[in-house]
Amino acid sequence: MQFIVNFLRGSVCFAISGPFPERFLNLCAQNGVGFWGLVWLDAQTLELRVSRRDARRVGPLAEKVQCTATARGRRGMPFFLAGFRRRHALLLGLVLSLATAGILSRFILTVEVSGNETVPSAVILAELSRQGVRPGVYGPGLDLRRSSQEALRRIEGLSWMSVNLHGTRAEVLVRERSPAPEPLDETTPAHIVAAADGLLEDVEVLEGQALFREGQAVLAGEVVISGVVDLKEPRYATVDAGQRLVRARGSVWASTNRTLEARIPLEAQTKVYTGETETRWSLAALGHTFNFFGKGSISTSGYDKMTTTHILTLPGGREMPLALVETEYRAYQLRPAAIQLTAARSLLEDRLLERLDEVIGADGSVLSTAFSVREEGGMLAVTLKARCREQIGREVTFDGQVGEIIPGA
Repeated sequence: MQFIVNFLRGSVCFAISGPFPERFLNLCAQNGVGFWGLVWLDAQTLELRVSRRDARRVGPLAEKVQCTATARGRRGMPFFLAGFRRRHALLLGLVLSLATAGILSRFILTVEVSGNETVPSAVILAELSRQGVRPGVYGPGLDLRRSSQEALRRIEGLSWMSVNLHGTRAEVLVRERSPAPEPLDETTPAHIVAAADGLLEDVEVLEGQALFREGQAVLAGEVVISGVVDLKEPRYATVDAGQRLVRARGSVWASTNRTLEARIPLEAQTKVYTGETETRWSLAALGHTFNFFGKGSISTSGYDKMTTTHILTLPGGREMPLALVETEYRAYQLRPAAIQLTAARSLLEDRLLERLDEVIGADGSVLSTAFSVREEGGMLAVTLKARCREQIGREVTFDGQVGEIIPGA
């Protein structure tokens, strides 16, 4: 802290030489001349530093003890500003630079979002931009509390938001809303039906009445666990106890055979580049784009467009809202070419396996697969036949009339 004070008030370094330089130190103490940085250069010479205000008193005090005082250097803000006394242009530039830095430091240059996992940052930044929180705006003029509350109200999936200013950086902290559990509807009756043909391996009934047993075959759409439960009559009863409607619940595991097919043309259109290229540049600053190529434009038909963005990054990895955008256009022509059968077959097989995983679900398993390939009508067709173990039970509601099923949730 004392270093800053000494820099602001300015200081002068003196070399004091004479037969008794220590007497000079006594005079300084008696006359209230503060000094620091005392260094003995030899037995008759010492060096010290005094404030700019006391620099004029050093010479007379040294003469009283038959010593000489030689100024060796000046340091501090007053001497720095004195250098601009006759350089008015430099002084004006310094003042404008300080004023510009002071003003620009109040504007938002970057907006950073943290705390989100499922809600995209782009959605949050877009909504905050509509509320006025974006790069280039005057930070102290924003009502951050109102903006954050309004953005929170409009963005689904967030439970809390706070916007804080740290100089030119706006920090957005969010907390995502925990999804509420879906209420279980116990009032609407439902059956568990088979979603695919299969051989039952395990039927677990949590609610309802099983109509099939393990080892039996079922067809798609057949009711496996019924929501119509027969009530048991008491012993020796002569009256039918009737039936009760429930929402059937349970799992139905079965061995299934799946057949999937994918096709691709034997001839495809390929791009052949002509060698003609054109590069254009633009500057993106504070959300605005400034093109360097005027009002001219190029058609995207017959050209590949490749964009490279060079973002200004400060030491430490902080990105600034200033980027140079390079856009390169490469001309091409479309020409027919025969596809590589081996690569096309491998591609279709991979896609069929991905689709099979989607069909049987995350809990299902593939027991065996077999592929067949054929060419017909200018197309390459790949057929997958797979044996799987999957959960085929699906819930289907009905309107309460026994025997009538209505697809529902």
